[in-house]
This record gives sequence, structure tokens and C-alpha cells, in this order.
Amino acid sequence: MALIKSVRGFTPKIGENCYLADNCTIIGDVTIGKDCSIWFNAVLRGDVNPIKIGDRVNIQDGTIIHTLYQKSVVEIGNDVSIGHNVTLHGACVKNNALIGMGSTILDNAVVGEGAIVAAGALILANTIIEPNTLWAGVPAKFIKKVDDRQSKELNKKIANGYLMYSSWFKEEDNKE
Repeated sequence: MALIKSVRGFTPKIGENCYLADNCTIIGDVTIGKDCSIWFNAVLRGDVNPIKIGDRVNIQDGTIIHTLYQKSVVEIGNDVSIGHNVTLHGACVKNNALIGMGSTILDNAVVGEGAIVAAGALILANTIIEPNTLWAGVPAKFIKKVDDRQSKELNKKIANGYLMYSSWFKEEDNKE
């Protein structure tokens, strides 16, 4: 069962139809929308500032989400995919964005709607990523514009895929 822990008077709020992997950890001032999935070994640590997550968001295995005390919060829009082993620290990720595996996004960065952050990228603090763009590298740089329709389709496909995957685990949990 997921570890859900209150701290400083804040208890996580989990929306309906969410899947929480057995060993994910959700602490403090965390609000998760509906139809989300939080995967194995993910840690959402809202101990020092809020973490707000929209609907149909998947936060994949090993991801760490945290904030900077009194200086940053995390806001994640709808239909967002956060890849395996991402570090998301005090940043804003808009609707339909895709955050690639192993990337790091630092405080007060903004990932625009439909944007793609490539696997392994480092988004420095205060970076503003325009909507429907691809960024990659260490530190990350603008690579190219992405067709907004294609980006939205890709990101929704991944988000819907994770809804399906989570249903497999819910079915297994109901058998036990």
C-alpha cells in the first residue's frame, strides 16, 4: 500500500480513480486530480510547499517531486506524462507536456503547454519553455518547434496508455 503521510497539518488529497503503486510515497500538501497514476518508488514530497497535479497525469517509476521552502511550488496541468526517474523541483508543467525519462527540471522553470523535454535534459531554474517546443541537452536548449496537433496527440496517447496500464494493476489488486 502506498505511503500517504501528513506533515505540518497537511494531508494529501487524492482524486477519484487514481492508481497509487504499493511503494510510492505522497507526503503533505499534495493535491492529485482524477484518473492519475503514481508509479513505483515515486516520491511526491509536499512538506515545504504545495504540489498540485491535474487530471490524467502519470508520474512514472522513481520520480522525485519536491519544492524549495518559501520560494517555489509544483504545478502540473492535465494530461501530462512525467517519465521514469525525473527530478521535478519547484517547477510548473502545463497541460499536455511530456517530461522525458531521467530529466531534471529546477525551481521556477515553466514547461509550456504541449512542450517536450527530452530524456536526460537539464532544465535550469527560471527557464521558460515555450508551448509546443522540444528542448534537450545539459543544460537544455531549444531544439525545434513541434506541431501542436502532433504533440497533443502523442502526449494524450501516452497519458491514456498509463490509464490503461494502471487498470491492469487495479484488476490484480481486486483479485487479492
